[in-house]
Amino acid sequence: MSAPDEDTFAEEGGEMEETGEVSSDDDEGVEMEEGGDGGEEEKKVYVPGIEPLKPGEELEMDRSAYRMYHECQTGAPCLSFDFLRDGDGEGREQFPLSMLLCAGTQADSALSNRLIVIRMQNLYGTEKDKEGEESSDEESDDEDEDEDKKPQMELALMPHYGGINRVRVTKRGEQSLAAVWSDKGQVEIIDLQSQLDAVHSPAAMAAFIKQQKEATPLFSFAGHMGEGFAIDWSPTVPGRLVSGDCKKNIHVWEPREGGTSWQVDQRAFSSHSKSVEDLQWSPTEATVFASCSVDKSVRVWDIRAPPNSMLSANEAHSSDVNVISWNRSEPFILSGGDDGLLKVWDLRQFKTGRPVANFKQHSAPITSVEWSPVDSSVFAASGADDVVSQWDLSVESSDVGARVEGLKDLPPQLLFLHQGQSEIKEIHWHPQLVGVMISTALSGFNVFRTISV
Repeated sequence: MSAPDEDTFAEEGGEMEETGEVSSDDDEGVEMEEGGDGGEEEKKVYVPGIEPLKPGEELEMDRSAYRMYHECQTGAPCLSFDFLRDGDGEGREQFPLSMLLCAGTQADSALSNRLIVIRMQNLYGTEKDKEGEESSDEESDDEDEDEDKKPQMELALMPHYGGINRVRVTKRGEQSLAAVWSDKGQVEIIDLQSQLDAVHSPAAMAAFIKQQKEATPLFSFAGHMGEGFAIDWSPTVPGRLVSGDCKKNIHVWEPREGGTSWQVDQRAFSSHSKSVEDLQWSPTEATVFASCSVDKSVRVWDIRAPPNSMLSANEAHSSDVNVISWNRSEPFILSGGDDGLLKVWDLRQFKTGRPVANFKQHSAPITSVEWSPVDSSVFAASGADDVVSQWDLSVESSDVGARVEGLKDLPPQLLFLHQGQSEIKEIHWHPQLVGVMISTALSGFNVFRTISV
């Protein structure tokens, strides 16, 4: 998938692309075409990282491996995004689907950055290619139907001075709030209401575009005294936030009444010796959060007992630990590091310093990990090898039947390998759409659901 030379969409909305030069891979494998002597094309399984493509070989996307696949772009690439929950219900699977997300750009100049609210709608699933010849009338009908099924996207772009390293959103009462880690060294809280209004109403969009003012934070904190990436909203206490920086310090934010200011604890949590890369609140214990760091450790903290962590795995990975995810229903933390390893930690055995599961499938540093919001045994990861992997810990070797030649050495827990983007930075499962994922990369966004979840 190649990125266009100009912005794909205008601010008032546009159409998303449905197809692209994307390669994918699941347990059945992606097909790799190879010219044969007799003109016949031989197809074989391709597994990323095991055998490099030879000159002249191309990967071809197997659309039957996806229940849904779309791709889109927003101009400058987005390092980070998060989903905004909508009022359309939980556990949705029926097409067409719709979704809301908030993303932040990393543009070439500080003045060119945007905080974006995106509304995607009319998202249909993939359809099997029609077999046989079609009459011109049938083709005409199909063209009309295809036009009706074109995905739509509205974008409300708010100017933001400085690149956005990470963005996380939450609801606090009626407010939809974005916490933004800027590469200018401060964390900002921004109310998204005007942008949400704009993507739902043409009149509000026209007024929003006409106004076109720079993002004005409700509150900002420059006490980190430098840049950072780690940030997370509490899922149990509305408005509670934790942020970590590249200087190793972590600060907890408590919301004040009124919804427009926060009390930031000036005494940092400081057990890490190097940059804090990611933070995750416990989904069940309001005062507990976890962190990971360039110092190779994963730590668990209680805000009632500052400034040191209460649990730690000091050599969690052999190098930087980049990302973590806390399972919503089981006492598991998932971590990914520069060593390309994915590790599952059982908090009941955390003091041993040994993970309960360890996977080496990615051939480059892990850039993002996340447990499924609906299935506690399923998770996904992305790596600097341009691959998104999906896993299911409940699968055992005995569950797997005859394996295709070339796939026998893959772990049975590996469900799917998705490719086609360059420099994948972050992935998220949608909290309300079953099995739907988005990945953001230098080449834009992929919106998909595989046959495996």
